[in-house]
Amino acid sequence: MNQAIVDRILSAQTLLATGPFLALALGVLLLVLVETIPFLDRLRPVVFLAALAGAAWAATRTMTGPTLWVFEDTYVANSTTSWWSVLFVASTLIAWIFGKRYYREEARFQGEHDILLLTAASGLVLMAGARDLLVFFVGLEMLSVPLYALCAFRRARRDSVEAGMKYFMLGAFAAAIFLMGAALMYAGTGTLTLSTMQARGELLESPLALTGAAMLLASLFFKISVFPFHLWVPDVYQGAPSPVTTFMAIGTKAGAFAFLLPMALLLPSRSAGLIAAIALITIGVGNLAALVQTDLKRMLAYSGVAHAGTMLLAIAGDLHGDPQTGAASQAILFYMAAYVFTAGGAFGLVTMLEAQTGRPVTIESIRGLQWRRPGVAAAMALFMLSLGGIPATGGFLGKYLVFSVAVRAEMIPVAVIGVLLSVVALGYYLRVVVAMFMQPEVEGRPVPSESRVLPSAMALVCAAMVLVLGVLPGWFLENVR
Repeated sequence: MNQAIVDRILSAQTLLATGPFLALALGVLLLVLVETIPFLDRLRPVVFLAALAGAAWAATRTMTGPTLWVFEDTYVANSTTSWWSVLFVASTLIAWIFGKRYYREEARFQGEHDILLLTAASGLVLMAGARDLLVFFVGLEMLSVPLYALCAFRRARRDSVEAGMKYFMLGAFAAAIFLMGAALMYAGTGTLTLSTMQARGELLESPLALTGAAMLLASLFFKISVFPFHLWVPDVYQGAPSPVTTFMAIGTKAGAFAFLLPMALLLPSRSAGLIAAIALITIGVGNLAALVQTDLKRMLAYSGVAHAGTMLLAIAGDLHGDPQTGAASQAILFYMAAYVFTAGGAFGLVTMLEAQTGRPVTIESIRGLQWRRPGVAAAMALFMLSLGGIPATGGFLGKYLVFSVAVRAEMIPVAVIGVLLSVVALGYYLRVVVAMFMQPEVEGRPVPSESRVLPSAMALVCAAMVLVLGVLPGWFLENVR
C-alpha cells in the first residue's frame, strides 16, 4: 500500500474525526474476544459500557473545533455529527439497560446480543458522518444486518422470527433500491460524493440524477418509516424483542435523518411541496392508525411514523426557502434528542413491564397502574405528554422548532394542517394516561410491584432529560450549529 495513503489514514485529523466510530468498532472486537475466552465473560458489561463512554468522549472532542473532512471528503466530523453520535450512544445505552434481565430462554446468548447491538451503533455513527453514497451504504448495512438478527433473536417465538424475516426481506429491497439510485446518481453526475454533486448543480437536473435521487429518498423513507414505506413498522416492532424495538425506534430513525439532512441539499427547491405532502400524509396515517391500537408497542410504532412525518416538515421548509440558515438541521436534531429520551423511555418501560409479566403490554393490562407502580405510571404519563407535545416538555419545543421552519418558509397552510393532525395524537396518548390513573386495576392480572434498579434509574434519567429539554433548552440549542 502507498505510504502516503497509510499516513493519511493514520493521521491525527483522521483519528480525531473517526474517533466515535473507532471506539465502537474496538468495543465490538473486544466483545468478540471476551466471548471466546470463557473466564472473561464477566467483563462483557464493562467492555460494552467502556466502548459507549469512549465513543461519547471522542464525539465531544469535535463538538467545538473546526469541521474535519477526511477520506477525500467522503466523511466529515463537526458539531452536528458529534451531537448525532452522542444521541446514538444514548440510544444504545437506553436499549441495553432496559434490556437487562429481559431475555430468559436466550440469556446464554447475551454476548452475541451485545456484539450485534454495538455493531449496529457503529453503523449509525458511520451513517451520520458519511458524505458519500457508498460510505453511507456501508454504515447502513452495518446497522441493518445486525438488526435483522436482533429482530429474530428470540428464536423460540414465532412472532420474533416473523419480525426478523419481514424486516430482512423489505430491508434487502430497500438496500437494492438505494444502490440502484446511487448508480443512477453516478451516471448522471459522475460522482458519489455529496459535495461534488452539489458543485455540479446543473447535472442534478438531468433525468438520470432525478430518478436516482428519488430512489435514494425512497430507501431512506423506508428507514425513517415515512408513508408509503411504513407498513412494516407495527409488525416488526411488535414481534421483535422489546429492547431491540427500543433501539430501532430511536436509533434507526436518527441515523437516517442524520444523512437525509445533507442529502436534501441536492434536491431541487420545487420538491418541497411533494415532501410536505408526504409529511402531512405520514402524520395523518400514523396518528389515525394509532388511535385504534390496544397493544402499546403497536401504538408507539404508529406514533413513531407520525413523528417521522413531523420531522420531514422541517426538510420541506428548508427546501422551500427558510431564511434562517441551519434552522432545519437544528430543529430536527433537537426534536430527535427529545424523541430519543421520550420514546426511549416509553419503549423502555414497556420492556420492563413485559419482562416482569411475561405478557404483551396492552391498554387493558396497565389499568390502575398508579396503585401498584406509581413511579412507572408517572414516568409513562410524562412520556405520553411529551410525545403529544404538551408544553414544558422536550416534545413540545421540538414540534415548535419544526413548525417554525415551515412558517418562516411561508408554508403556513402546511404548518396549520400539521398542527391540527398532531392534535389527533392526544387521543391515544391520553388514553394511556386515563387507563393508568382513572381506571381500576384488572383483577387476576396484577402488575408485579417489584422494581429493577438499572431500568428504573434509566427511566428516571429519561424523564429528567425530557423536562430539562423542555424547560432549559438553551444549553443544547446554543451548542448545535
